[in-house]
Amino acid sequence: MGKRRAGRELLRSLSKKQKKHLREFGEEHPFYDKGVFACCFIGCYCCCCLHLCFAFQSEDSDKSSAESDSETEVEQVSGYHKLLATLKTSPESESEEEEDESESEEAEDSEAEMDSEGSQGSGEGEGGEEDKNDVPEEEEGTTDAAEQMLSQEQADGTDTSCEPRHGVIEEFTDVKHESEFSLETNFMEEETGDCNADRRDSNPFKQHMDKELEEKEIEKMSTLPKTSSQSQWPRLGQLIFSSTLEKHKTLKADKEVGVKQLHLHKPLESTWPKVNKQFLPAVDKPIDSSFTPLQRELFCIMNSYRDLFYPERNALTNGEEIRHAYCLHALNHILKANAQVLSNNAKRRDRKPGTDTDDHRDQGLTRPKVLMIVPFRECALRIVHILISLLEVNEKKKIDVSNKKRFKGEFGSDPEEKPPNLKRPEDYEAVFAGNIDDHFRIGVAILQKSMRLYAPFYSSDIIIASPLGIRTVIGAEGEKKRDFDFLSSIEILIIDQADIYLMQNWEHVLHLMKHINLLPLDSHGVDFSRVRMLNLNNWSKYYRQTLLFSALQEPQINSVFNKHCFNYAGQVAVRNVPLTGSISHVVVQLPHVFRRLEADSVTSVIDARFQFFIDKVLPEYRDAIMSHTLIYVPSYFDYVRLRNYFKKEDLNFTHICEYTKKAAVCRARRFFLKGEKQFLLFTERFHFYKRYTIKGIRNLIFYELPTYSHFYSEICNMLKATDSGVDATWTCTVLYSKYDAQKLAAVVGIDRTAQMLQSKKNVHLFVTGEN
Repeated sequence: MGKRRAGRELLRSLSKKQKKHLREFGEEHPFYDKGVFACCFIGCYCCCCLHLCFAFQSEDSDKSSAESDSETEVEQVSGYHKLLATLKTSPESESEEEEDESESEEAEDSEAEMDSEGSQGSGEGEGGEEDKNDVPEEEEGTTDAAEQMLSQEQADGTDTSCEPRHGVIEEFTDVKHESEFSLETNFMEEETGDCNADRRDSNPFKQHMDKELEEKEIEKMSTLPKTSSQSQWPRLGQLIFSSTLEKHKTLKADKEVGVKQLHLHKPLESTWPKVNKQFLPAVDKPIDSSFTPLQRELFCIMNSYRDLFYPERNALTNGEEIRHAYCLHALNHILKANAQVLSNNAKRRDRKPGTDTDDHRDQGLTRPKVLMIVPFRECALRIVHILISLLEVNEKKKIDVSNKKRFKGEFGSDPEEKPPNLKRPEDYEAVFAGNIDDHFRIGVAILQKSMRLYAPFYSSDIIIASPLGIRTVIGAEGEKKRDFDFLSSIEILIIDQADIYLMQNWEHVLHLMKHINLLPLDSHGVDFSRVRMLNLNNWSKYYRQTLLFSALQEPQINSVFNKHCFNYAGQVAVRNVPLTGSISHVVVQLPHVFRRLEADSVTSVIDARFQFFIDKVLPEYRDAIMSHTLIYVPSYFDYVRLRNYFKKEDLNFTHICEYTKKAAVCRARRFFLKGEKQFLLFTERFHFYKRYTIKGIRNLIFYELPTYSHFYSEICNMLKATDSGVDATWTCTVLYSKYDAQKLAAVVGIDRTAQMLQSKKNVHLFVTGEN
């Protein structure tokens, strides 16, 4: 009660401006720091436009640590972050000034009158400042929660040196568990010995890692194109197998696969059926059915160590199934690799003095073997829970997980933080569930029935990180403090929910792919007599397996799979074409006019689309009769270009993007609804993170086809939100080119796409509801 009373006294002493900051960011401004709160800005590149967004989190006071015996280095601001500090926090800052308290309240009241739906934060990775405004905060509860977390961490002696709230995440050093999880000083336990199983010729792990490539094969993979073949599987559908080396045997889908046939490490054979039981039907089949049909086919490809691209991941339906499948594969790989090392440790210990052997090459240049890229902390939390469940044979044999309490505190979420009365689509709720902070990274070491969270990267087996979290470690060229040696010997790369990174910053993914599997700049204490020749020859990338999961097929994602994956075992890509598009889900009756524009190349289509819009499309909507026109713009660059043109031409318009402050969003929606503004420029990323219903739309223009096909029907169905009885005047115009074939097929279906691309006509008319 004393803390709560002190919190109330602190709030009463705050000025109006201080209270506003506390309500928006959940903490007091550092300028007014009284020793209880502190605020730290974490700069990060946000989206392809490279603007600065901030994640605000509370920081602990004294950094006492019982888990770390090393002193925390004095944090230095790198040139990378100095550059970030020069960027503006919002591109709207030139036109949108800071709103005072009364104006914000007035805007909120007007929004409540216009739209009864609640508003929810989108995550600290994008539009973080808006998100804090959207969630109603209780000042007293915020103060108590911060103090409670502070006292709890002080009591636990938690080392906070690697938390993201410090701007630059320092590596966590856990001296207490270092020797326990060291591969060099441990040996294979007799009761868990699975090394004999790893020696079997049919073991996929041994087959893949022990294959010795020749110079001519490497040269062949670097110069010759890949040959491909097709196959039809029952659940995955059409698969494209491709490889540069000699044509491999076509992989066939096993209808029923027993756990013992998959060469799983011994503990996983008993734990997997229990962990995966939630996805299986209630009535068990007589034949082993520990996998769902989707998991069975996916794991069949994963276990062959081929690269895999699966573009049909859905957070609502199969997202968790897929996560369990790749966690099983990753953990199986780690356990086998570590068992091999520990077994060879015992052999080296027992060998006669003076004998030298080269038969124990079982390691990479660095220890990390698996890198998992996921968008939010909630995803990392679920992955760790799955790994723990797979290692626990039964309730009596619980594995020892170090730093578990701290992990739950930093990666978990409070259910009470979710504001009530939200009206958002189900897919939105599934994607943005739990802790949606997008700046994190954590090392996980697994050894002898125990798991170590927050292991230093060079002592970790698995690294789980977001693109932003891994980018801030890699850094940029010219920075003094940067490191990517720990990526040198990655054997399995898993990129989950790749489509979300298109809404964050795809450059982070490309930056990662350029720095993975490079020769390290330092030895990091490695025993070169144990390093595989493939690593010494700098051929790691030809052995790395990449598993890429996405909700859609997009050229940028395809490019990563085609240009940055070099697995000698080959690649498998799921290539199913949509028979019906999202246009069939449009419930309002309006004509859909698809207008084709011509462009000579992919690079010239951007300018061609802009010129086509201002010359052919916009003049038709300048008349006052065509008021209430919403222009949906997927690319932020196109949005800025159109906004500048509209300002230059002095058109009556307003605009909303992912950086627009809440008060400005409220004003824009109100002006558009009342008809005071004729045009509304609206970005796709704002819709992705907010899902507001825009009322008052009568004319709809898709400047470019949406990245997510279901956004097309969502935006079209917003027209019914206005009960004005003028549905006969509704219009929908879509601009497309021959380079938009994939997006077009997802909206109108493959048959109509073929007709539209073959036709030379510029206008195509479709009636809502046709299949």
